[in-house]
Amino acid sequence: MPRTLARQCAGTHGGSDETGRKVTSYLSRFRRQQLACLISAFALLAAPLRLRSQVTPFPIAPDRADSANPPKTGSIRGMVLDKDGAAIPNAKVVLTEPSFKTEAQSAGDGTFTFQNVPAAPYDLSYSAPGFADQHQTGTIQPGENDTISPVHLVVATTVEVNVTQTREEIAQEQIHIEEKQRLFGVVPNYFVTYTPDAVPLNTRQKFHLGWKFAFDPVSIGMAGAIAGIEQANNSYSGYGQGMQGYAKRFGASYADFVAGTFFGNVIFPALLKQDPRYFYKGTGSRKSRFFYAIANAVICKGDNGHWQPNYSNVLGSLAAGGLSNLYYPASDRNGAGLTFENAMIGVGGSAAAAVFQEFFSKKLTPHARDRQASQ
Repeated sequence: MPRTLARQCAGTHGGSDETGRKVTSYLSRFRRQQLACLISAFALLAAPLRLRSQVTPFPIAPDRADSANPPKTGSIRGMVLDKDGAAIPNAKVVLTEPSFKTEAQSAGDGTFTFQNVPAAPYDLSYSAPGFADQHQTGTIQPGENDTISPVHLVVATTVEVNVTQTREEIAQEQIHIEEKQRLFGVVPNYFVTYTPDAVPLNTRQKFHLGWKFAFDPVSIGMAGAIAGIEQANNSYSGYGQGMQGYAKRFGASYADFVAGTFFGNVIFPALLKQDPRYFYKGTGSRKSRFFYAIANAVICKGDNGHWQPNYSNVLGSLAAGGLSNLYYPASDRNGAGLTFENAMIGVGGSAAAAVFQEFFSKKLTPHARDRQASQ
Protein backbone atom coordinates (compact mmCIF):
# COMPACT_ATOMS: atom_id res chain seq x y z
CA MET A 1 0.00 0.00 0.00
CA PRO A 2 2.72 2.57 0.70
CA ARG A 3 4.37 1.82 -2.62
CA THR A 4 1.03 2.32 -4.56
CA LEU A 5 0.53 5.55 -2.72
CA ALA A 6 3.99 6.76 -3.81
CA ARG A 7 3.35 5.92 -7.39
CA GLN A 8 0.04 7.79 -7.38
CA CYS A 9 1.69 10.81 -5.84
CA ALA A 10 4.38 10.72 -8.46
CA GLY A 11 1.86 10.52 -11.32
CA THR A 12 -0.23 13.33 -10.06
CA HIS A 13 2.58 15.80 -9.71
CA GLY A 14 4.23 15.11 -12.97
CA GLY A 15 6.83 12.64 -11.56
CA SER A 16 8.80 15.17 -9.74
CA ASP A 17 11.91 13.53 -8.22
CA GLU A 18 11.90 15.67 -5.19
CA THR A 19 8.44 14.74 -4.32
CA GLY A 20 9.28 11.05 -4.76
CA ARG A 21 12.26 11.24 -2.45
CA LYS A 22 10.13 12.87 0.22
CA VAL A 23 7.53 10.18 -0.06
CA THR A 24 10.14 7.43 0.06
CA SER A 25 11.71 8.95 3.16
CA TYR A 26 8.35 9.16 4.81
CA LEU A 27 7.58 5.55 4.07
CA SER A 28 10.94 4.38 5.48
CA ARG A 29 10.39 6.17 8.76
CA PHE A 30 6.89 4.67 8.94
CA ARG A 31 8.30 1.13 8.51
CA ARG A 32 10.93 1.68 11.20
CA GLN A 33 8.31 2.97 13.64
CA GLN A 34 6.08 -0.07 12.97
CA LEU A 35 9.01 -2.45 13.50
CA ALA A 36 10.00 -0.71 16.73
CA CYS A 37 6.44 -0.94 17.98
CA LEU A 38 6.30 -4.65 17.18
CA ILE A 39 9.64 -5.33 18.96
CA SER A 40 8.49 -3.39 22.02
CA ALA A 41 5.22 -5.33 22.11
CA PHE A 42 7.04 -8.68 21.95
CA ALA A 43 9.43 -7.56 24.68
CA LEU A 44 6.57 -6.62 26.97
CA LEU A 45 4.88 -9.95 26.39
CA ALA A 46 8.05 -11.98 27.02
CA ALA A 47 9.14 -10.18 30.21
CA PRO A 48 6.56 -11.72 32.60
CA LEU A 49 7.38 -15.19 31.31
CA ARG A 50 11.10 -14.63 31.90
CA LEU A 51 10.52 -13.26 35.41
CA ARG A 52 8.20 -16.10 36.32
CA SER A 53 10.75 -18.73 35.30
CA GLN A 54 13.41 -17.09 37.49
CA VAL A 55 11.31 -16.87 40.76
CA THR A 56 11.90 -19.70 43.33
CA PRO A 57 9.62 -20.57 46.28
CA PHE A 58 10.26 -18.42 49.32
CA PRO A 59 12.12 -20.60 51.93
CA ILE A 60 10.53 -19.03 55.00
CA ALA A 61 7.15 -20.69 54.60
CA PRO A 62 8.25 -24.17 55.76
CA ASP A 63 10.11 -22.67 58.74
CA ARG A 64 7.00 -20.80 59.77
CA ALA A 65 5.04 -24.04 59.66
CA ASP A 66 7.68 -25.82 61.82
CA SER A 67 7.71 -23.00 64.36
CA ALA A 68 3.94 -23.29 64.64
CA ASN A 69 4.22 -27.06 65.51
CA PRO A 70 7.59 -27.62 67.22
CA PRO A 71 8.65 -31.26 67.92
CA LYS A 72 7.58 -32.61 71.34
CA THR A 73 9.93 -35.60 71.58
CA GLY A 74 13.65 -36.26 71.55
CA SER A 75 16.08 -39.14 71.55
CA ILE A 76 18.52 -40.60 74.08
CA ARG A 77 21.67 -42.45 73.19
CA GLY A 78 24.08 -44.09 75.60
CA MET A 79 26.52 -46.91 76.20
CA VAL A 80 26.85 -49.67 78.82
CA LEU A 81 30.39 -50.63 79.84
CA ASP A 82 32.05 -52.63 82.58
CA LYS A 83 34.50 -51.14 85.07
CA ASP A 84 37.37 -51.76 82.65
CA GLY A 85 35.63 -49.93 79.80
CA ALA A 86 34.64 -53.03 77.81
CA ALA A 87 31.20 -53.03 76.17
CA ILE A 88 28.43 -55.05 77.84
CA PRO A 89 26.06 -56.43 75.17
CA ASN A 90 22.45 -57.42 75.83
CA ALA A 91 22.21 -55.31 78.96
CA LYS A 92 18.64 -54.41 79.84
CA VAL A 93 17.99 -50.67 79.86
CA VAL A 94 14.62 -49.45 81.14
CA LEU A 95 13.55 -45.85 80.49
CA THR A 96 10.92 -44.56 82.91
CA GLU A 97 9.13 -41.21 82.80
CA PRO A 98 6.06 -39.97 84.68
CA SER A 99 3.76 -41.09 81.85
CA PHE A 100 6.06 -43.18 79.64
CA LYS A 101 8.04 -46.38 80.03
CA THR A 102 9.97 -48.49 77.56
CA GLU A 103 13.02 -50.69 77.49
CA ALA A 104 15.83 -51.66 75.16
CA GLN A 105 18.89 -53.89 75.02
CA SER A 106 22.43 -52.76 74.43
CA ALA A 107 23.99 -53.78 71.13
CA GLY A 108 27.22 -55.69 70.68
CA ASP A 109 29.21 -52.50 71.17
CA GLY A 110 27.23 -51.65 74.31
CA THR A 111 25.24 -48.81 72.74
CA PHE A 112 21.51 -48.25 73.01
CA THR A 113 19.08 -45.67 71.63
CA PHE A 114 15.59 -44.51 72.56
CA GLN A 115 13.66 -42.64 69.88
CA ASN A 116 10.54 -40.47 70.20
CA VAL A 117 11.01 -39.94 73.92
CA PRO A 118 8.51 -37.43 75.37
CA ALA A 119 10.16 -34.31 76.75
CA ALA A 120 10.26 -34.85 80.51
CA PRO A 121 12.55 -35.94 83.34
CA TYR A 122 13.57 -39.58 82.98
CA ASP A 123 15.18 -42.42 84.90
CA LEU A 124 17.34 -45.08 83.26
CA SER A 125 17.92 -48.39 85.04
CA TYR A 126 20.59 -50.80 83.87
CA SER A 127 20.80 -54.51 84.60
CA ALA A 128 22.90 -57.34 83.23
CA PRO A 129 23.63 -60.88 84.45
CA GLY A 130 26.54 -60.90 86.88
CA PHE A 131 26.47 -57.11 87.37
CA ALA A 132 24.91 -54.91 90.01
CA ASP A 133 21.96 -52.79 88.94
CA GLN A 134 22.52 -49.08 88.39
CA HIS A 135 20.41 -45.97 87.78
CA GLN A 136 20.88 -42.76 85.86
CA THR A 137 18.61 -39.71 85.69
CA GLY A 138 18.23 -36.73 83.38
CA THR A 139 15.78 -34.53 81.47
CA ILE A 140 15.07 -34.64 77.75
CA GLN A 141 14.10 -31.39 75.98
CA PRO A 142 11.81 -31.12 72.91
CA GLY A 143 13.76 -31.97 69.75
CA GLU A 144 16.93 -32.79 71.74
CA ASN A 145 19.20 -35.66 70.72
CA ASP A 146 20.78 -36.37 74.09
CA THR A 147 23.96 -38.45 74.20
CA ILE A 148 24.50 -39.32 77.85
CA SER A 149 27.78 -40.33 79.44
CA PRO A 150 28.56 -44.07 79.42
CA VAL A 151 27.46 -46.01 82.47
CA HIS A 152 29.91 -48.43 84.07
CA LEU A 153 28.41 -51.50 85.77
CA VAL A 154 30.33 -53.24 88.53
CA VAL A 155 30.38 -56.96 89.12
CA ALA A 156 27.73 -58.04 91.62
CA THR A 157 28.99 -59.68 94.78
CA THR A 158 26.54 -61.98 96.56
CA VAL A 159 27.31 -62.88 100.13
CA GLU A 160 25.18 -65.66 101.56
CA VAL A 161 24.99 -65.65 105.33
CA ASN A 162 23.36 -68.69 106.84
CA VAL A 163 22.39 -67.81 110.37
CA THR A 164 21.68 -71.00 112.25
CA GLN A 165 21.09 -71.29 115.96
CA THR A 166 22.76 -73.97 117.99
CA ARG A 167 20.65 -76.50 119.84
CA GLU A 168 21.60 -74.84 123.12
CA GLU A 169 20.39 -71.44 121.88
CA ILE A 170 17.06 -72.86 120.73
CA ALA A 171 16.61 -74.64 124.06
CA GLN A 172 17.39 -71.40 125.90
CA GLU A 173 14.64 -69.59 123.99
CA GLN A 174 12.19 -72.36 124.89
CA ILE A 175 13.20 -72.10 128.55
CA HIS A 176 12.45 -68.37 128.51
CA ILE A 177 8.94 -69.21 127.33
CA GLU A 178 8.47 -71.93 129.96
CA GLU A 179 9.64 -69.59 132.72
CA LYS A 180 6.64 -67.36 131.97
CA GLN A 181 4.16 -70.19 132.44
CA ARG A 182 2.21 -69.80 135.68
CA LEU A 183 -1.11 -71.34 136.70
CA PHE A 184 -3.63 -68.54 137.15
CA GLY A 185 -0.68 -66.29 136.35
CA VAL A 186 0.79 -67.06 139.82
CA VAL A 187 1.88 -70.68 140.47
CA PRO A 188 5.08 -71.74 138.59
CA ASN A 189 4.40 -74.26 135.82
CA TYR A 190 7.89 -74.54 134.39
CA PHE A 191 8.33 -78.28 133.84
CA VAL A 192 5.88 -78.65 130.98
CA THR A 193 6.43 -77.83 127.33
CA TYR A 194 3.68 -77.21 124.81
CA THR A 195 6.14 -77.60 121.92
CA PRO A 196 5.98 -81.23 120.67
CA ASP A 197 9.50 -81.16 119.24
CA ALA A 198 11.12 -79.17 122.04
CA VAL A 199 14.92 -79.28 122.01
CA PRO A 200 16.53 -81.27 124.87
CA LEU A 201 18.11 -79.27 127.69
CA ASN A 202 21.77 -79.44 128.57
CA THR A 203 22.97 -79.92 132.16
CA ARG A 204 23.29 -76.22 132.91
CA GLN A 205 19.80 -75.52 131.62
CA LYS A 206 18.31 -78.33 133.72
CA PHE A 207 19.94 -76.89 136.86
CA HIS A 208 18.78 -73.39 135.95
CA LEU A 209 15.17 -74.46 135.49
CA GLY A 210 15.19 -76.56 138.71
CA TRP A 211 16.80 -73.80 140.76
CA LYS A 212 14.33 -71.18 139.58
CA PHE A 213 11.37 -73.50 140.25
CA ALA A 214 12.51 -74.56 143.72
CA PHE A 215 13.32 -71.08 144.96
CA ASP A 216 10.40 -69.25 143.47
CA PRO A 217 8.59 -67.23 146.20
CA VAL A 218 5.31 -68.93 145.35
CA SER A 219 6.93 -72.37 145.84
CA ILE A 220 8.22 -71.31 149.22
CA GLY A 221 4.79 -69.97 150.13
CA MET A 222 3.12 -73.26 149.16
CA ALA A 223 5.53 -75.14 151.44
CA GLY A 224 4.53 -72.77 154.24
CA ALA A 225 0.84 -73.44 153.56
CA ILE A 226 1.37 -77.21 153.71
CA ALA A 227 3.26 -76.80 157.00
CA GLY A 228 0.33 -74.82 158.38
CA ILE A 229 -2.12 -77.59 157.47
CA GLU A 230 0.13 -80.20 159.09
CA GLN A 231 0.39 -78.01 162.18
CA ALA A 232 -3.36 -77.76 162.37
CA ASN A 233 -3.74 -81.53 162.00
CA ASN A 234 -0.79 -82.19 164.33
CA SER A 235 0.82 -84.34 161.65
CA TYR A 236 4.27 -85.59 162.60
CA SER A 237 3.50 -84.96 166.24
CA GLY A 238 7.16 -85.40 167.11
CA TYR A 239 7.69 -81.87 165.85
CA GLY A 240 5.48 -80.50 168.61
CA GLN A 241 3.40 -77.33 168.38
CA GLY A 242 4.02 -73.62 168.54
CA MET A 243 6.40 -71.70 166.34
CA GLN A 244 9.12 -74.30 166.82
CA GLY A 245 6.84 -77.09 165.62
CA TYR A 246 5.67 -75.01 162.65
CA ALA A 247 9.28 -74.18 161.69
CA LYS A 248 10.19 -77.88 161.73
CA ARG A 249 7.16 -78.79 159.65
CA PHE A 250 7.90 -75.96 157.24
CA GLY A 251 11.53 -77.05 156.96
CA ALA A 252 10.53 -80.67 156.31
CA SER A 253 7.86 -79.72 153.77
CA TYR A 254 10.17 -77.41 151.87
CA ALA A 255 13.04 -79.92 152.07
CA ASP A 256 10.78 -82.56 150.49
CA PHE A 257 9.90 -80.12 147.71
CA VAL A 258 13.50 -79.10 147.00
CA ALA A 259 14.81 -82.68 147.22
CA GLY A 260 12.10 -83.98 144.90
CA THR A 261 12.77 -81.18 142.43
CA PHE A 262 16.54 -81.53 142.33
CA PHE A 263 16.78 -85.33 142.48
CA GLY A 264 13.93 -86.01 140.05
CA ASN A 265 14.20 -83.03 137.70
CA VAL A 266 17.86 -82.00 137.79
CA ILE A 267 20.48 -84.39 139.15
CA PHE A 268 19.32 -87.74 137.75
CA PRO A 269 18.09 -86.26 134.43
CA ALA A 270 21.52 -84.66 134.00
CA LEU A 271 23.33 -87.92 134.83
CA LEU A 272 21.05 -90.18 132.79
CA LYS A 273 20.52 -87.68 129.92
CA GLN A 274 16.75 -87.58 130.25
CA ASP A 275 14.34 -84.68 129.80
CA PRO A 276 12.55 -83.76 133.06
CA ARG A 277 9.68 -81.91 131.38
CA TYR A 278 6.20 -83.16 130.57
CA PHE A 279 5.52 -83.06 126.81
CA TYR A 280 1.94 -81.94 126.32
CA LYS A 281 0.07 -84.15 123.84
CA GLY A 282 -3.18 -82.27 123.32
CA THR A 283 -4.43 -84.49 120.47
CA GLY A 284 -6.29 -87.77 120.22
CA SER A 285 -9.10 -89.16 122.30
CA ARG A 286 -9.45 -88.42 126.00
CA LYS A 287 -8.66 -92.04 126.78
CA SER A 288 -5.42 -92.02 124.80
CA ARG A 289 -4.40 -88.74 126.37
CA PHE A 290 -5.20 -90.05 129.88
CA PHE A 291 -3.04 -93.16 129.49
CA TYR A 292 -0.32 -91.09 127.88
CA ALA A 293 -0.26 -88.84 130.95
CA ILE A 294 -0.24 -91.77 133.40
CA ALA A 295 2.58 -93.44 131.49
CA ASN A 296 4.72 -90.32 131.79
CA ALA A 297 5.25 -91.14 135.46
CA VAL A 298 7.38 -94.10 134.42
CA ILE A 299 8.52 -93.14 130.86
CA CYS A 300 10.11 -89.97 129.54
CA LYS A 301 11.92 -88.56 126.56
CA GLY A 302 15.65 -88.96 126.51
CA ASP A 303 18.00 -86.24 125.35
CA ASN A 304 18.31 -88.29 122.16
CA GLY A 305 14.62 -87.70 121.45
CA HIS A 306 13.54 -91.30 122.08
CA TRP A 307 11.09 -92.51 124.71
CA GLN A 308 12.63 -94.57 127.52
CA PRO A 309 11.94 -95.68 131.11
CA ASN A 310 11.79 -92.72 133.47
CA TYR A 311 14.64 -93.78 135.71
CA SER A 312 15.13 -90.20 136.81
CA ASN A 313 11.68 -89.91 138.38
CA VAL A 314 11.81 -93.27 140.17
CA LEU A 315 15.36 -92.83 141.44
CA GLY A 316 14.68 -89.21 142.35
CA SER A 317 11.66 -90.22 144.45
CA LEU A 318 13.71 -92.89 146.23
CA ALA A 319 16.56 -90.47 146.91
CA ALA A 320 14.20 -87.81 148.23
CA GLY A 321 12.42 -90.40 150.42
CA GLY A 322 15.72 -91.65 151.80
CA LEU A 323 16.87 -88.13 152.56
CA SER A 324 13.63 -87.44 154.46
CA ASN A 325 14.70 -89.97 157.09
CA LEU A 326 17.29 -87.44 158.22
CA TYR A 327 14.82 -84.73 159.27
CA TYR A 328 11.51 -86.43 160.03
CA PRO A 329 10.74 -87.18 163.71
CA ALA A 330 12.28 -90.41 164.93
CA SER A 331 8.81 -91.84 165.60
CA ASP A 332 7.92 -91.33 161.92
CA ARG A 333 11.12 -92.71 160.46
CA ASN A 334 10.30 -96.12 159.18
CA GLY A 335 13.65 -96.81 157.54
CA ALA A 336 13.28 -98.39 154.16
CA GLY A 337 9.50 -98.46 154.53
CA LEU A 338 9.32 -94.66 154.73
CA THR A 339 11.74 -94.37 151.84
CA PHE A 340 9.69 -96.56 149.52
CA GLU A 341 6.46 -95.06 150.79
CA ASN A 342 7.66 -91.58 149.90
CA ALA A 343 8.98 -92.90 146.57
CA MET A 344 5.58 -94.35 145.67
CA ILE A 345 3.92 -91.13 146.75
CA GLY A 346 6.33 -89.28 144.51
CA VAL A 347 5.62 -91.51 141.47
CA GLY A 348 1.87 -91.33 142.09
CA GLY A 349 2.09 -87.59 142.47
CA SER A 350 3.95 -87.39 139.14
CA ALA A 351 1.16 -89.35 137.43
CA ALA A 352 -1.54 -87.11 138.93
CA ALA A 353 0.43 -84.02 137.97
CA ALA A 354 0.76 -85.33 134.38
CA VAL A 355 -3.01 -85.85 134.10
CA PHE A 356 -3.53 -82.33 135.39
CA GLN A 357 -1.01 -80.97 132.87
CA GLU A 358 -2.67 -82.77 129.97
CA PHE A 359 -6.27 -81.76 130.64
CA PHE A 360 -6.28 -78.60 132.76
CA SER A 361 -3.02 -76.69 133.11
CA LYS A 362 -2.96 -75.18 129.62
CA LYS A 363 -6.40 -73.66 130.13
CA LEU A 364 -5.25 -72.17 133.44
CA THR A 365 -1.95 -70.82 132.10
CA PRO A 366 -2.51 -67.40 130.47
CA HIS A 367 0.87 -67.29 128.74
CA ALA A 368 0.26 -70.68 127.08
CA ARG A 369 -3.19 -69.53 125.84
CA ASP A 370 -1.78 -66.28 124.44
CA ARG A 371 1.01 -68.16 122.66
CA GLN A 372 -1.45 -70.62 121.09
CA ALA A 373 -3.68 -67.75 119.91
CA SER A 374 -0.72 -65.97 118.28
CA GLN A 375 0.32 -69.17 116.51
